[in-house]
Amino acid sequence: MKAKTNSYTMTPNAETLNKIKAFYAPMAEAPTNEYMEFFYRDEGVTVSVYKPNKKGVTKVLFQGERAVSEAMIWDLNVISEIAKEEAEAKKTTATIPNRYPQIGSDEVGTGDFFGPICVCAALVKESDLALLNELGVTDSKKMNDSYIREIGPTLVSKFDYSQLSLPNEKFNEVHDEFNMNAIKAKLHNRAVLNLLDKHSGAYIYQDQFAEEGLYYKYLKDEEKVARGIIFATKGESQFPSVALGSVIARYSFLKKMDSLNEKYHMTFPLGAGEAVDEFAKEFVARFGIEELKKVAKTNFANFKKLI
Repeated sequence: MKAKTNSYTMTPNAETLNKIKAFYAPMAEAPTNEYMEFFYRDEGVTVSVYKPNKKGVTKVLFQGERAVSEAMIWDLNVISEIAKEEAEAKKTTATIPNRYPQIGSDEVGTGDFFGPICVCAALVKESDLALLNELGVTDSKKMNDSYIREIGPTLVSKFDYSQLSLPNEKFNEVHDEFNMNAIKAKLHNRAVLNLLDKHSGAYIYQDQFAEEGLYYKYLKDEEKVARGIIFATKGESQFPSVALGSVIARYSFLKKMDSLNEKYHMTFPLGAGEAVDEFAKEFVARFGIEELKKVAKTNFANFKKLI
């Protein structure tokens, strides 16, 4: 179980899961993505029930200001789980304090066969924390896409950020020369520099995807490099600016996917699972393999299955 003030994820047993489904199903809305069984929304809370994963585990995500109280209906251990996680978080962040103003960067799309890689660096001032908390901004992987779509316009209008997207057609061109982490490093560096041009005194935080020395090695040929970055694993959970960057990046990614859906009159699946394989076959049958190369990452195993 993972707990957080504005979200709570549980993996209930079969009996509890059936009770949750029975309670919320009559008031459910249409699922917001292919991985959900159903989605429920009420004032101050959303409840997302996901389809079982490959191990047969079903996750239920409660989100919003009422997330904890709603989850407690189904699991009385919520409070103890929250206490444990907060204690662990204090240990983890004890040596890495948050300083403001801060710039944080994160990326999405690297695990998706379709859609671009989206990187976002975002600026957060101490005075912004109340709004971020009110909106429940955290690691985008812990937030459902419908809610990200809902708050995305507010975030992009209220905060200063730099968001860069690398379309798959361009990704396929450069991937032979640069590996995924090198590509990410270059995108992060550019996004951070764009903000530093306007906020030169800001502290810089980043969700760590490579050791510090290797990260800077990836940038050895760049004309300008942002230095003094504070790297940390699970940075989205530690630093508000990284969490904000994560959510804006996800919002941008979803908008890009909307454009693909509209252009091809198809609904592109996310991730890289079996549903993606089946969709890719259909796409190739309709548009051909060369067109697929424009919208998919050809280094993925999904592509190799088609050739």
